[in-house]
Amino acid sequence: MSDVTALPLFPVTSVGSWPRPVALCDAQQRLRRGRIGRNEFDRMADDAVADLLGVQHDIGCDIVTDGELRRDNFYSFVADKVDGVQLMTLAEMLDIVEDKAGFERLLQTLDVPAYSISSPICVGRLARREPLALDDLRFVKRHTDRPVKITLPGPYLLTRAMYVPEVTGSFYPTKEDLAEDIVTLLRAELTELSDEGVHFVQLDEPVLSELAFAPGRTRTFMCAALAARKDPSEELELAVSLINRVVSGFDGVRLGVHVCRGNWSRDESTLLSGSYQPLAPYLKRLKVSQLVLEYATNRAGDLMAFGAKELGLGVVNPRADDVESTDSIVRSVERALTIYPASHIFLNPDCGFGTFSNRPMNSAKIAASKLRAIVAAAQELRSRVN
Repeated sequence: MSDVTALPLFPVTSVGSWPRPVALCDAQQRLRRGRIGRNEFDRMADDAVADLLGVQHDIGCDIVTDGELRRDNFYSFVADKVDGVQLMTLAEMLDIVEDKAGFERLLQTLDVPAYSISSPICVGRLARREPLALDDLRFVKRHTDRPVKITLPGPYLLTRAMYVPEVTGSFYPTKEDLAEDIVTLLRAELTELSDEGVHFVQLDEPVLSELAFAPGRTRTFMCAALAARKDPSEELELAVSLINRVVSGFDGVRLGVHVCRGNWSRDESTLLSGSYQPLAPYLKRLKVSQLVLEYATNRAGDLMAFGAKELGLGVVNPRADDVESTDSIVRSVERALTIYPASHIFLNPDCGFGTFSNRPMNSAKIAASKLRAIVAAAQELRSRVN
């Protein structure tokens, strides 16, 4: 199929994850336990992705994704692709670390159930065994003629999530040492995705909001984020440097960074709140074309511009059952139009609908209804602007 890259005003897409079908979640668990082979899982995943692409086509999404349906979660899947990485819960890490009492005290600082969350932990020198998402892109391109977005965990997220001094330190003395190999890995991935004709690559960096709104604490679901400095400005400078090094030179691909405030609970009161203002000086310096940001809830504060960047405007809450009205979405975009030109506004949910395969934020039915409302709003706005 031909690759169509021309986009209408207010292009509609998703942030990434989609609720996995129950049968696929079951197959994912059986694969991890060695009860089925990779080929059998891939056949089931292929069918699920093809079905999801059909849903996005029917709804009218302008940029499609594979819903991250093959992944355990949006960043842990690297353990299946990269040597030197092991997927484990923090509880399992207690069997590895020497200072078990100190590690237990550290776990008590977390605001989420650490023992149930799996993270990709660096347990050796990194070596890219297979591409992170190239095969996913190739499959999607065989089943669509629409532009494709691929989501990848960002370099700062991976560095923070994967580096646990007690486990990683003998291979990488500092997390900055680990970051060097992560940058190399992601640049190799971007090269292959670019050569394959990807339209949009989104780097997920949700932990940046933790630095701005909860410095010195680990509140989000990146439970292995244990190696941060106490000064958030130093961490943010590191994040900017790593992201810019990853994306440097990829001018033919739309590149974006997604920042949210946590997507592990439907209880909004437990999630981070605050304006993007503390992050603005850093986000403006990112050498990407688009920032994909939450704005569908009051937790996000006021709209603001970040230089000449496009805005991936979050207009629906993926954690709520109520489906936003077309009128409410139109009003949200009209507010954004006072700051951004119409050509720079993309429409999407605040975050993914299925962050964790075994704990989605919503049902596929409600997710589809929310995307359908976004498409209806985009069509209304196009008729007005044109």
